[in-house]
Amino acid sequence: MDNRIVRHNDVNIGVVIPAYNEGEVIASVVDEVAGSGAYSIIVVDDGSSDDTFEILKDQKVLVLRHRLNRGKGAAVKTGVMAANRIGVDIVVTLDGDGQHDPNDIPRLVEPIIKGEADVVLGSRMMNSEGMPRVKVIANYIGNFFTWLFYGILVTDSQSGFRAYSYYAAKIIDTKADKYEYDSKVIREVKNNRLRFKEIPITVRYTEYSMGKPQKQGLVNGLKTLYRMVWNLFV
Repeated sequence: MDNRIVRHNDVNIGVVIPAYNEGEVIASVVDEVAGSGAYSIIVVDDGSSDDTFEILKDQKVLVLRHRLNRGKGAAVKTGVMAANRIGVDIVVTLDGDGQHDPNDIPRLVEPIIKGEADVVLGSRMMNSEGMPRVKVIANYIGNFFTWLFYGILVTDSQSGFRAYSYYAAKIIDTKADKYEYDSKVIREVKNNRLRFKEIPITVRYTEYSMGKPQKQGLVNGLKTLYRMVWNLFV
């Protein structure tokens, strides 16, 4: 057994954290995940220009690094591939800015452990209290276009807090490297006839997380929509 695999209730759960210029919070995010359960933690530094990578080298996690910034989707894919390589049973992905609560992980993986789902999507819209109105509206728009393009309706197509069975993590294959990756996963769920379930998650909006320029705001949302449309024809 690879010594980076940690067992959680007799199931190997790998937590993949994509990080880009998260030096201010990444240590606390890793510590919080590690303190919430026995997980194999994989952090992918997506070409950060700050001290994210230097901080991660002092953490007891598997750290991977893109030399160039390729996008959130690319970082998640690198992390999931690494999780598959070290043999975890379930892969969980969560953002590196501290918005997601690692205490939600057990509820996220439970349907997979019980054999009820291949993919579990954490949904902010099922527990949207405190969610900024602009994000609620943007989410409805994203959900509509995900349904329009890919034919499957979910309540939170842009959530990065998700869980995948070993089979789902191996079979899902997207070419997307940016934020459209999250929507493309929904397409893969449908195309591969994977069973999915949504559960409500807690999201903690902070001044730090809301102020990050690379977050999925209006401008990045429009860019994501453009790439989704473009990829339909190329």
